Amino acid sequence: MSAADLELKTPAIARTRPIVVTGGAGFIGSNLADRLASEGENILVVDSLERPGVEANLTWLKRNHPRQISSIRADVRDPETAQVVNEASAIFHFAAQVAVTTSLKAPLQDLDTNIRGTTMLLEAVRKLRARIPFIFASTNKVYGNLADVPLETFPTRVSPADPHIRDFGINESQSLDFHTPYGCSKGAADQYVLDYARTFDIPATVMRMSCIYGPRQCGTEDQGWVAHFLIRSLSGRPIVIFGDGRQVRDILHVADAVEAYMRSYRNIESCRGQAFNLGGGPSNAVSLLDVIDEIARIAGTRPSVRHAPGRPSDQRFYVSDTRKITAAFGLPAPRQWRNGLAHLAHWIDSDARDFLPSIRNEPAGLNA
Repeated sequence: MSAADLELKTPAIARTRPIVVTGGAGFIGSNLADRLASEGENILVVDSLERPGVEANLTWLKRNHPRQISSIRADVRDPETAQVVNEASAIFHFAAQVAVTTSLKAPLQDLDTNIRGTTMLLEAVRKLRARIPFIFASTNKVYGNLADVPLETFPTRVSPADPHIRDFGINESQSLDFHTPYGCSKGAADQYVLDYARTFDIPATVMRMSCIYGPRQCGTEDQGWVAHFLIRSLSGRPIVIFGDGRQVRDILHVADAVEAYMRSYRNIESCRGQAFNLGGGPSNAVSLLDVIDEIARIAGTRPSVRHAPGRPSDQRFYVSDTRKITAAFGLPAPRQWRNGLAHLAHWIDSDARDFLPSIRNEPAGLNA
């Protein structure tokens, strides 16, 4: 894609410089773009539109906010894409290769997207005369498989033997330990963002996300397991669990994740150069088996479940210690997970007709 192509594809944007959301047609990106536009911001969505379902997200955004949502179909691996930074007032960077399984099949593609794509955007921001916020979507996978956290096994879940971790979760002082190409690429990008903040005085921050779920999520084998389980179950299809199902994650409704991103943007100078663990915390810590039980209650029938061997480097336990991010931004208590699952089930059942047909043929599975 040439610079001329980029200019031709960029719609006229009203008087104020837009907030750029890379991966803005994706799950979290589209929810964030909707929130920003609802509050009067002009948004430029930059997305390759390669993931099934995201075109429906972009159509939804433009239908709801025709005057404030503009878009460019572009890949962050293309050097010309970084030109969007020149007219931006802020960058939310969600565009990424998001699947562990894909990274194992195509490590160079994973590296190119997650490390090179992120660094090209950072370089474009560095060269600007204006200091603009850069907020990066990272992952709990930067902490590796957490094999050094002793666990106790119970009938439906594992639990840390250490009472402090059991009560509060994993905090930001946990040693980084990159596993799998995906963990390495996202971890390296995470560190590049923090170093550009430190070395070049860029107002940037990092969100190390746990399992985010909610409306507009393309839950598949590779990513988005909560939505995937619900979609499979509500459409009468079986669910595959990799491992015994006792793995524990803290799940967070996307509206709560968006609130955290909004507050980080509005408080960027006080949080610049910092990484935050973002998840549902101990109050929303669930095992896969817990979620299956709740889906059975919501659906009125138990889904068919089969087990497959566990995946390499899968975390048996990960729960975010959310005290740092809650204190930094004054975040309210997150939505309780059972309520959140019911909300997502309602969306799947009643509001997703334009969205689900594009993902109904996805294979079963889980990236926990």
